Amino acid sequence: MPETPAAPSRLNKRMAELGLCSRREADDWIAQGWVKVNGQVAEMGVKVTPADRIEVDKKAQTQQQQQVTILLHKPMGYVSGQAEDGHEPAVVLINPRTHWREDPSRNRFSPPQLRGLAPAGRLDIDSVGLLVFTQDGRVARQLIGEDSNIEKEYLVRVSYGPVAQNSQAAFPREELAKLRHGLSLDGQPLKPARVEWQNPEQLRFVLTEGKKRQIRRMCELVGLKVVGLKRIRVGNVVLGNLPVGQWRYLGAHERF
Repeated sequence: MPETPAAPSRLNKRMAELGLCSRREADDWIAQGWVKVNGQVAEMGVKVTPADRIEVDKKAQTQQQQQVTILLHKPMGYVSGQAEDGHEPAVVLINPRTHWREDPSRNRFSPPQLRGLAPAGRLDIDSVGLLVFTQDGRVARQLIGEDSNIEKEYLVRVSYGPVAQNSQAAFPREELAKLRHGLSLDGQPLKPARVEWQNPEQLRFVLTEGKKRQIRRMCELVGLKVVGLKRIRVGNVVLGNLPVGQWRYLGAHERF
């Protein structure tokens, strides 16, 4: 039987699927006249199939290369996104004074880098560690897109019931197995996670999803109380020696 031809989709969606840019970026480029389909300047809202040839002007690529991705070591007391309940958003920490002196990147800070800079993922107000901000829609899609399966690694200090020390010895093994797979949140089963003891008071979690307060809620379901939570890795990018409250640029050769 002959293959059924693919149904047409909107140009911005197709460009995002091809990894060229985010949908919003695609709309900007189309509006600027920087996108051609089969040699013709594309109109907003046009539909395409995989057989159509999409070309992007070099001006769009130049603009994209100037976009930055920033890694912040978020302290406690800041929210990841919009200001809420009197708490400041973590983006206020991104300024020339808090730029890590040992940043190997050659990038220099300039105010336009804050334009459209958004968190790619969340980190609770009472959690610390690696928080990624980006202007690049491709990075955002990779980290928080619907089909993202990027690993995030956390060190989680816990207590179990009245046991303040050596929670590991008191915590049942079958409950640890539940943390790895078998729990549900908001009526949906969670994806499998890697969870293991790092030391008698601390667990290491590796997740590929990021529901709101996920680790804290997972721990509550098995009787553990989270005392401290720190994200140390997103994909292949680690927090490393970046000091609390300081930031650096994602390096040219770093990939999540």
